[in-house]
Amino acid sequence: MKTEKQGSRGRRITGDILLALVILLTADVAVVMLHKINTVVLKADYREVFRYELILCAILLLFALDVRFRLFTRSKRLVLRIAGWILRSVVILLTLVILFFCGKVICGSLINTAGRADYAIVLGLALENGQPTDDLLARLDTAQAYLEEYPEARLILTGGNADESGRTEAAVMHDLLAERGVPEERMILEDQAESTKDNFRNTAQIIDPGKPVVLISSNYHMDRAVQTAESAGFTKVLRLPAPSSFFCYGANMMSEVILELNELTLRR
Repeated sequence: MKTEKQGSRGRRITGDILLALVILLTADVAVVMLHKINTVVLKADYREVFRYELILCAILLLFALDVRFRLFTRSKRLVLRIAGWILRSVVILLTLVILFFCGKVICGSLINTAGRADYAIVLGLALENGQPTDDLLARLDTAQAYLEEYPEARLILTGGNADESGRTEAAVMHDLLAERGVPEERMILEDQAESTKDNFRNTAQIIDPGKPVVLISSNYHMDRAVQTAESAGFTKVLRLPAPSSFFCYGANMMSEVILELNELTLRR
């Protein structure tokens, strides 16, 4: 009896912790994504990703509620209990898939393999009301530091999504780096791409994808970016993750999970 009470208490505590974490994650997703939807050019794309993020959060919430309250097996009727066990199994399976991809994103954000290379690709990021986000500025800080460490390297600035004034992500990055004193000859613009896949496809036409290249992007984006680069033919990708906003990390991580799942589905 004492063991059962301890187990029940442990379940409740675990459930409370899980519920708190899922609620915080969902709040982060809602605040960050609604802000992006209202400020970036690619509103439709962010709107679609936001819908799927909420679905993933709902699955995690069901899992947490089941841990806390035994949501699916409270009924005393055998048929309903069996149905509850089936639903529980499905929710657990989906939760494990979500956690697996979250782990991939987190692990990818921690790996830094940057070294000497002739070129470093700096991935763009959607502008907010025509202005660079903090995460995009962090990518530029990282790129500038790399140039200072390797004086012979050059940057390829990618991103073709233009704001209302017609300025692309690549152009904004170029202007900001130029203001910081980065020489013109050390920057190459790839300003036609509308997605990460386009970034690498177009860049593969500019440089030899068989040679080492440094990839600079936000830490949460690094895992998927490397996969996309390798799919485009780049054979030796060196990772240089840029720091990102701590308060937006949960929402960005969930976005990456959605996009990785989507690309996995398309490959099949």
